[in-house]
Order: sequence, then C-alpha cells, then structure tokens
Amino acid sequence: MLQSASIQTSVIRNDIDSAAKYIGAGAATVGVAGAGAGIGTVFGSLVIGYARNPGLKQQLFSYAILGFALSEAMGLFCLMMAFMLLFAF
Repeated sequence: MLQSASIQTSVIRNDIDSAAKYIGAGAATVGVAGAGAGIGTVFGSLVIGYARNPGLKQQLFSYAILGFALSEAMGLFCLMMAFMLLFAF
C-alpha cells in the first residue's frame, strides 16, 4: 500500500502573505518622499521666480499653491495605498 504524505502550507502561506503586505506597503510609502521633494521644488521655484520678477507675485503664488496641492495629493494617494495594503487585504 502506498502512503501519501500530506503537506500543510497554511502557516507558511500566511507568513508569505503578511510579508508581501509589508513589502508592498513599504514600497508604496516611497512615494511620500517623492511628494516631499516635489513640494520643496515647487516652493524653491516660487522663491526663484519671485526674485526674478516681483511684479508677478500673485500669479506665481497661485501656481505654487496649485503645484503644492497636486504634489501633496500624490503623496496622500501613496499613503492611502499603503494603508489599504496593510488593513484592507
């Protein structure tokens, strides 16, 4: 008679799934650093633009606020994806 060995992978599979969640969440939070660099670039460019042409202060500031909002939104989307990976799946 042949005996078959049963292989149980449920515990190992659970460990691999949780490790994949943490790796994915860490990779998703890298975008937050990119958003921080983008915000710094936006306001650095605002200072340079204002130093070159002070007469366009209001227009440059409105463009800077728009750039800040878009860059911050991308950072928040990355953070949202990280939290979704950790707590929703």
